[in-house]
Amino acid sequence: MQKVTYLSLLVLGMTCSLHNDLILTQENFEFQQFVGRWYETAVVSTCPHYMLRRQANPVVVALELKNVTSEGNFTMTASTFRNGSCKETSTVYSLTNTPGRFFHLVTRFSADVDSFVVHTNYNEYAMILQLSTEKPSGNKTTIVKLYSRTMNVSPPVLDRFKTLVGQHGMSEDAVIMNQYRGDCVPGVQVMKLTPPSQISVPKRSK
Repeated sequence: MQKVTYLSLLVLGMTCSLHNDLILTQENFEFQQFVGRWYETAVVSTCPHYMLRRQANPVVVALELKNVTSEGNFTMTASTFRNGSCKETSTVYSLTNTPGRFFHLVTRFSADVDSFVVHTNYNEYAMILQLSTEKPSGNKTTIVKLYSRTMNVSPPVLDRFKTLVGQHGMSEDAVIMNQYRGDCVPGVQVMKLTPPSQISVPKRSK
């Protein structure tokens, strides 16, 4: 397994955006209900370079979250297609004193990354806010992601996600809806493309 941080893309070509002083996580957050299998189905960022990279490869990312209780952290294993083959990476997140808030350091770019579970019902969706600060420049990037337990995104969930995006100064029109391109098996070179219709992308209700 390639032992690099999947979220290192957060700090590529950073541009500054103000981080909110207070981030509210999911009320009564239950970590053990949050772990398990997720799919990253939508994403948007204040970083133009990050957005260009994601637009060039808008694929669903399969995530597996496993808790290491004795060490006070958890591991996120991400599987996705890159450069024509399936890549798997692993990131260790530290738990914090705030339920629903996690932290990790991207050593390669000297960046601190805070992740917040802003909304989740555990069995359907989770909305994640990630704030990255690069050192020593202090440049900041905001990313908002939508996780789903399945490949489908319901209209009410997508509406709520886009509202969250707007609250953090980004346009809902900039949201990238990831596409399912088949099961990702590490080391497999052939990528079977699946039409974008495999993921529900409902229009926002007026």
